[in-house]
Amino acid sequence: MSQIPIVRTVADLRAQVRAWKAKGERVALVPTMGALHDGHLSLVALARTKTDRVVASVFVNPTQFGPNEDFDAYPRGEAQDAEALASAQCDLMYAPTVAEMYPEGFATTVNVTGVSEPLDGAARPGHFAGVATVVTKLLLQSGADVAVFGEKDYQQLQVIKRVVRDLDIPVEIIGAPTSRLESGLARSSRNAYLSDAEREVGERLNLALADAVRRLQAGETVERVEATGRAALERAGFQRIDYFEVRNADDLSHPGPGPLAVPGRVLAAAVIGRTRLIDNMAV
Repeated sequence: MSQIPIVRTVADLRAQVRAWKAKGERVALVPTMGALHDGHLSLVALARTKTDRVVASVFVNPTQFGPNEDFDAYPRGEAQDAEALASAQCDLMYAPTVAEMYPEGFATTVNVTGVSEPLDGAARPGHFAGVATVVTKLLLQSGADVAVFGEKDYQQLQVIKRVVRDLDIPVEIIGAPTSRLESGLARSSRNAYLSDAEREVGERLNLALADAVRRLQAGETVERVEATGRAALERAGFQRIDYFEVRNADDLSHPGPGPLAVPGRVLAAAVIGRTRLIDNMAV
């Protein structure tokens, strides 16, 4: 069985990246929270096409979970993650402890206004401050030339792009297409929570999004498309719908009630059982 080197400290990570860069090699970072699946490995594969070396971080970040969310229950399995990364020809796994990432006395938070405020920002207060802070740290710790994130977390991707622009972090951010199962369900570590019956309900999420895209392209109003999408998720059996909204693709501002006149994104978050699913599609 192939193995992957694992480092757990900022110093060891930087030493390895320095050694690669001394040989003229470019480095990519793929940040993850572990519980790796084929979607994560597709990010590694994309990163390999962009650079000479790929580092995947595996860190379940406590600051992006709210008080009633699933931090303690979030799936973890470092040995399986290491094996998966080795099979994907990843060069290094960075698996820091909470104490390494947030040492005693840690007092700095990265807050992003605007793009972080609607959608998941409203549904999960504090979430994007945790995301922006940990990703800023990972980018600075690794000194990566490129970082790859999945478009399934589209709002997260836009938040990170804003952080990199605003703080002049010298890294190229690449968004990778959402990886899906044959049914169309977006791959997610949280899919492990789904029962068979719940998975059938979950599979309706991408169908509602695809229908919304068709309606918008046919000239239907944003207001009507949003209402139709919410109703479809309610009929499907989702117990709570956090949002089903059409947004401008670049800054996630709301385009208003009429027909969509600019590139857009339809985004949704809904809960079935104890699992919160998110997904989105481009218009």
